[in-house]
Amino acid sequence: MRSVECGDSFVKIAGLIGGEEYLRVARALLNSEDATDEEIASATGMRINVIRKVLYDMFGKALITGIRVKDEKKGWFVYRWRAKQDQVDNFIDNQKKKILDRLQKRLEYEDSSEFYHCGNKDCPRVKFDSAVEVFFKCPICKGPLNMVGNDNVKDALRYKIEQIKADISSER
Repeated sequence: MRSVECGDSFVKIAGLIGGEEYLRVARALLNSEDATDEEIASATGMRINVIRKVLYDMFGKALITGIRVKDEKKGWFVYRWRAKQDQVDNFIDNQKKKILDRLQKRLEYEDSSEFYHCGNKDCPRVKFDSAVEVFFKCPICKGPLNMVGNDNVKDALRYKIEQIKADISSER
């Protein structure tokens, strides 16, 4: 049962990373362990350059491993690819940690800044330093810039940070 769950997670992660092409490659890897890129292309009906792009990306994310072997018929070296299903959980944990780090940096930015806005939804918020430089006139629409609170944004960031921290600590 565990290998099926890992396989499902491996395929789901692949799909989230790159969509349909990644799903097809992930399924092919699970169906044929130690497959070459040519074998995967044959199994999926996809172009070899697309297969290689997907494989190199998944390899870079440590979701698959490549073993270099000599092709006895052709005489040159090829890679045989294998899914690293045991790395799916590590990949997910690393992604959570990256998201947590980005959210914490954004919260620091929101905490340390004072923002101004003209009220036009198509215009960006402006930090105090920039607002002073443009004499509190919106750089886009030229409307007056007024101070805007960001408590809702900070509350949302704090909530999400706590959710991810709780999720990470419950997995340990």
